[in-house]
Formats: sequence, C-alpha cells, structure tokens
Amino acid sequence: MRHGGPTLAFVLVAALLAACSGGPQRNAAPADAGERAAASDYIGPGTFAQLNALQREANTLNSPLAVHEFYRKRYEESEGGLRNLIAQVLAANDSELCDYETAVRRFPFGTPGLRGTPAALPDRERYRAVDAAVGIAELARGRRIVVVNEAHHVAETRLLTLQLLPKLRALGYTHLAVEGLDERDRELGARGYPIQSSGTYLREPLYGEIVRQALALGYVVVPYESSRPEADAETREEDQAQHIVERVFRIAPEAKLLVHAGYAHAHERAGYLDAEPMALRLKRKTGFDPLTVDQTLLRPVDATREYPDYRELLHRFAIAAPSILVANRDGTTWSLEPSYYDISVVLPPPAKLIVGRPDWLALGGTRTPVAIDIDLSTAHLPCVIEARYRNENDKAVAADRVLVERSGTQALLFLRPGNYRLSVTDVSGNTFERRTLRVD
Repeated sequence: MRHGGPTLAFVLVAALLAACSGGPQRNAAPADAGERAAASDYIGPGTFAQLNALQREANTLNSPLAVHEFYRKRYEESEGGLRNLIAQVLAANDSELCDYETAVRRFPFGTPGLRGTPAALPDRERYRAVDAAVGIAELARGRRIVVVNEAHHVAETRLLTLQLLPKLRALGYTHLAVEGLDERDRELGARGYPIQSSGTYLREPLYGEIVRQALALGYVVVPYESSRPEADAETREEDQAQHIVERVFRIAPEAKLLVHAGYAHAHERAGYLDAEPMALRLKRKTGFDPLTVDQTLLRPVDATREYPDYRELLHRFAIAAPSILVANRDGTTWSLEPSYYDISVVLPPPAKLIVGRPDWLALGGTRTPVAIDIDLSTAHLPCVIEARYRNENDKAVAADRVLVERSGTQALLFLRPGNYRLSVTDVSGNTFERRTLRVD
C-alpha cells in the first residue's frame, strides 16, 4: 500500500489552491481554509506545482515513516513559500505518527486572523467554565444536529468528539458524519474498525478511535466529503452538505446527527471560505439549526502564535480541561465569533509530558501509559512502534504508536485494558519485531 500522506491537508489559501491545482487531489487530503492567515512568503502557482510533484513522488513510498523522512529532507532543502507548505504537510505526518508535540510546533502559523470584530471577553462575575463535553451534551438535548470542528494537525481537538460519542448516544443520537472517511470503504460497518485505506486523517490513532468507538456504540457512521478531484470551494461545500442530507436524513428522517468537521466547514456564515460553508448549507437544506462548536482558535500554540486573549481566558477562569463558558443568568454560551458558530471551546494549557508524550493521551484515565522495552539498534532507526487490538487485522489503524528516532529512547504507548499485537517497523516498511501484549 502506498502512503502519499495528507499533502494538501490545510494549505493556507484554499481559493488559490483550487485555482492553481484544480482543487483537492484524490490521493491527498482536501484543503481547508481554517489556517489561511497570510504567509510571509509568496505562494503562487509554481509553488503548488512543486508541491504536487513532491506528492507524486511521496505516493510511491511504502510507509508513513518513509513519507515523513522524504518530506523532512525536502523541508530542510527548501525555502520560502514551498518550505511553508511542506511544513504543513510534515505537521500532518507528525500527527499521523503520533509525534503530537512536534506537529504543533512545526506548523508555521498559529490561529488565523479573525474576519470581524470578536466578542467581548466574558467576565468571571457573569460566566463560569463548564466541562466542554458535559456542557455541549446538555445543549444538544433539543437539537437534531451538532457540528464539532478540529484542526487537522492537532490531535487534541479530536478528544471532544470522543467524549461526546457516549453522551450523545445516550440522548438518542444515531449517526456520526465524518469528514475524513473515504466513501470507498464500504466494509467499515461490518468490519467494526477503520483500516489504513479508510481515509487519510483516519490513519492517526485518535481519529481512528472516534470511528471505532462510534461503531461500538451503535452509531451509523457515514462519509460526507466530496469525491470530485476537480471540486472548487463552492462544489466541495455543497457536496458535503448534500451527502449528509442524502446519506443521513433522506434514509432516516428522524436521525440525530453528530458531525466531525475540519475548521470553517462548521461555520454558519460565509467568510473564512470562498463559499458558503457546509454547516450553513446543512441548516438550509434540513431546516434544523445545528449546534456549532469551534475548538481551533482558543488553543495552546506558543506566545507568538496563539490568539492574543487565549492566556487571559485560561487565567480568568482557571481552565485546566477543555471548557466552554456559560452565562450564570440564563445558561447561554459564549462564542468568540457568535455569527459564525455557537460555542467556543477553550483548550487547556500545554499538556504535561510523560516520556515526551502528552498526558491527555490517557483519555481521562481510560488508557494506561505502558513502557515498551525493545532493544533497538541504530540500524533500525528511525522506526515506529505500534499496538493494534488483537482482534483486528494488520491493516487496522493502530490503537497507538510512537516514533523512535534515537537509540536509548524510552518508548511509551497509551492503551486501554486488553490484548494487543505489537509491531516495530523501519523506514523501509520492514517489520522486524512482533510480539503480543496484554494491558490489565
């Protein structure tokens, strides 16, 4: 299997991408405009042509690690706009390899500039911080559609959907629509878990876990991304909304739906995209007012790239977990951009690291950090250590993985109690060690 990687995952200027490269490529993740802040280096048609040529070369490689090394070398050799684009690709690949801290650091831009005047910051006398999953689930009781977005290279933005799945299922939610799912995986429901070809983003273990847990809870999981390689922004947003209508509400008119989307697809107003976004179109097509949630803006990056008031909100409300801000008087929620989405999630400060891995990988205590003792010679480095559920095949998306680049490095996986198959694979795609593992 080839692993070209998410080359166009979140290119800064989506409209320019559509104009210059013919829209999303079939073998690459489609472009998103959530991070389209102005670049300091010009990104023109020639730059995208260079990126597309690199994509074609990467598509011939046989492992995610090989793709990672390919783009890392090209990043070191490049400059200007091409270097910025490769950095975005590399960040997505870092995330796929579960090198989450590097993914966030590597991405060359932080949160995008706002399109209008932001809402006034809430004050402590009138608002309180509420656990995001608990608060959103309560607000979802009277809704038919909930739309939650993510930043594609920031796996932490997938935790909320994982937490919402059981809460919304208990409220009668029946369907999960997943942007990253490839519609060609028609055996997903019967199989019960995603595999490497289920979708570019789904190769990252937490995204895979969203789909795996949804199926286990009884959700009907549906893809909704546009499959047209020539799609521009307008076509893509329309295809996304129409697919949801046809694959969810036309088949099950009484369905209650959770949508996991990227960036501005979750908006109820045009502005960030060069087209009306999916959530707005879905609202119009169904007549249901979706509960829309953003968690891409108020998150930790670094002091120079974060939203300017992010740290003030952390301090003002003593936020230590993903939170929403709720008015004491009437229970209304605060949104940084209320005309675009209903709720802003404030992510907590940078995670504490356990052997270099963020502590949120414990998923609220449902997973345990497990030290993996493997003697790795320099001949095998870099390598990837993966754990797959024992009842899933070798093509399954891993439960967790860790990238090892230096000898003497301790390897740590976060795993639920159960039985696993462990494998260690080098940059050539050769698996040189296999063993079983039980986590109590």
